[in-house]
Order: sequence, then structure tokens, then C-alpha cells
Amino acid sequence: MEDRSTELHRIYSGKIQVFPKVPITSVEDFAVWYTPGVASPCKIISKNNDLSFELTSRWNLIAVVSDGSRVLGLGNIGPYAGYPVMEGKCLLFKYLGGVDAVPIMFGTQEKDKIVELVKLISPSFGGINLEDIESPKCFYILERLQEILDIPVWHDDQQGTSLVVLAALINSLKIVEKKLNESKITIVGSGAAGLATAKLLIEAGANNKDMLIVDSKGILSSTRQDLKALSKTNPWKAELAKKTNLRNIEGSIEDAIAGSDVIIALSTPKPGTIKKEWISKMAKDPIIFALANPLPEIWPEDAKAGGARIVATGRSDFPNQVNNSLAFPSVFRGVLTVGSRKITNELCIEGAKSLANYAEKEGINENRILPSMSDFKAYIEVAYSVALKAIELDLARKKYTRKDLYDEISSVIVYQRVLMETLIKSGLINPSLHSKGSFSS
Repeated sequence: MEDRSTELHRIYSGKIQVFPKVPITSVEDFAVWYTPGVASPCKIISKNNDLSFELTSRWNLIAVVSDGSRVLGLGNIGPYAGYPVMEGKCLLFKYLGGVDAVPIMFGTQEKDKIVELVKLISPSFGGINLEDIESPKCFYILERLQEILDIPVWHDDQQGTSLVVLAALINSLKIVEKKLNESKITIVGSGAAGLATAKLLIEAGANNKDMLIVDSKGILSSTRQDLKALSKTNPWKAELAKKTNLRNIEGSIEDAIAGSDVIIALSTPKPGTIKKEWISKMAKDPIIFALANPLPEIWPEDAKAGGARIVATGRSDFPNQVNNSLAFPSVFRGVLTVGSRKITNELCIEGAKSLANYAEKEGINENRILPSMSDFKAYIEVAYSVALKAIELDLARKKYTRKDLYDEISSVIVYQRVLMETLIKSGLINPSLHSKGSFSS
């Protein structure tokens, strides 16, 4: 697969391109789209910058920003090597959500420089997607940009992961007939995804008193000897150490798992990180999310053998894939359509509930807790719910009736699929070069 991917990247010389969406039938058309006609929208925008969301492509354009410091499972490979990943992310944004996205790789890994650079380029974009930035630096960058920018800023490793995990957990708990606020949840891993997931689950109503977070040194608690040092190096982690595990339980992953209803593992991509014999010590009908990629912390068959009722991974070759791609295209579709100024935790929780509800309407079971990436209607539903919530919270620049909003979101998402089909049928994109497998519409 890796050799095939490299071959196709070389054939196509990348995965995305920019092309016009306005009609050009002769060179005279440039007098409208460029000089002298373009002076008119320029003058209008100069009096009100928000009109750039109506008169330019900014309303639907985001930057996928990275410094290459933590790329997938590859680590700190830098901006050049990280570019194919960001370009792929842009492809997913466009195909799944109808969102125009461009990769922006920075030649610095200094957090304040990254903040300043994003601030300086922000007039070109309707939103910012932070990607593959190491922890804990990513927490600082996200918070600072959310404070200083008037456009949505999202870090997919934080908000994207936590949103999809929450949606998957909502439906898993329905199946085993347990409640979020009564369930004991253990989170294995305290990186960006683990800490963000813990935070969002708590805001959504999870039981923080009995929630346990395990890092490489053991279970987080307010009595840990390294908490004072942690407060300086990673205050976000220290805050959750104080907010969770109010019984001050100590020990290892095995100790944390005992009696838990749910394990959410976002840690080392190594089967055996969680052992099947530990699962037998969990509460009745245990739920296991082993989400490390490319290898889960425990193989699904081992988790089932240990007594797990529901098992999810981050992989597409097992049931119950928990995939960020179910979240980021639809969330951005929703906030961009209404011109939202922020992506808040309230919007993420709304998106998670909508995703869970959509899956439930289609039918959930132990092997299907979320929709698949091929179900484009799920993206429409989540985008619509998020957009409505942004309007309700007075974050939106644009107001719509419910019907007009739904129609607008649907048309943008469907348009991209029709466009792809048209390009393939016309021969402008050659599918015969592709490896087997495709999304169905």
C-alpha cells in the first residue's frame, strides 16, 4: 500500500488544485473578475471587512496549518515531509464537506511564532484547522488563536477526536443501557487527544469524580508528586489531574481499568498496551475504544475474548471505526455556511449529539455505533445542527431560515460529489490509475 501510494502521488504530483468556479468564455470576462471591475467589491469591503465573507471565496476557505512536529504516527518529521498529510486533509475537507482548504506548512516550531504567523495570514481565510502539532504546545496555540481571532479555529487532534469519541460513546452507552454521568471512564493516554477528550466528556456530563487518566507514569491525581512541575510544563494536564480521580486512586493502567465501564485508549500504537485479562476485571458489558493508529492498543478479537461488549478502533478494517473524518468536514461546513466567529465546546457537543442521533436513526448495534465515511447524509445532518447552534449562540454572521440553511448546506456538499463524478466521466480525472476501493454516493 505504501509503495502504491508513493507511485500515485508521483503520477498526480499532489492531490489538490485550484480552478475557477466562475464562467470564463472570453478574455473580456477578466474585466469583470479582475481589473477594472474588481475595484467595486474592493471599495465595498474597505468600508466593512465582514463583507469579504460575501464578496470573496474567503467564506468557504480554510488553512490547514502545521509545523510537522507530530505527524500521524511518524513523529517530528518537519514541514516538508508533513505536507502530503496536510494536502490529504484538504482533500477530505473538499470531498466530504465541500470546504476549500489549502495546506500551510510553517518553517518554525516555536509556538509564539506560529501564533503570530496564523494571525498575520488570517485575513485570507474563513477558518483555521490546526493539524499535527505536538503536545502540550498545541493547547497553547489553540487557546491563543481562539482568543485573538474572529474566525473559527479548530485543532483536529483535540476537538475532532473528542467529538467523534463522544458520539461513539453516546451510542455505545445506549446499547449497554448505561448513563454517561454514572459510568466510570478510564482514559489511557494524556496527549492532545486524551486530554481534550476528557475535557469534552466532562463538559458533556461525564462523571469526573471517578474518571481516571493514565499517562506514562501512572494515574493522574491531585496528589501526584510531579503535579507542581506539571503545572508549569503542562498546565492543561495538571488541571485535569485536579478535576478527575477525586478518590486519588494510584497505580498503573491495569489498576485504572479495574471496575471501569469504559476504556478510551489514545496512546501508544502497540497491541498489548491493554491486556485482555485486564478487561475481565471491568464492570459488566465493558466498552473498549482502542484508538491508536496504525495499531490499536489491543486487537479487537483479544478485547472480545476478555469480555468486551463493544470494541472500537481507529481502523477501517474493523467494525466501529472512530474516525475524525466524520467530524471536521461537517463542523467546518456548518460554521463556514453561517459565518461563525468561533468553534466552541458547545458546538462540538452539539455535533457529537447530531452524529450519534443520525447513526441511531439509521440503526445502531454492537458492531455499528457510528455512520461510515461513505454516508454523505451524515455530514449534512451534523453540519446543519452545528450551524443552527452557532446561530442560537449568536456566533453567526449570517442568518437563515431552517429550510434555507439545510438546503444551502446540502447543495454545497452534494455539488462536490457531482463535480467529482463529472470530472471522472469526462476523463479529466482518471480513476483507472487509482488503487481499488472508492466512496459511494
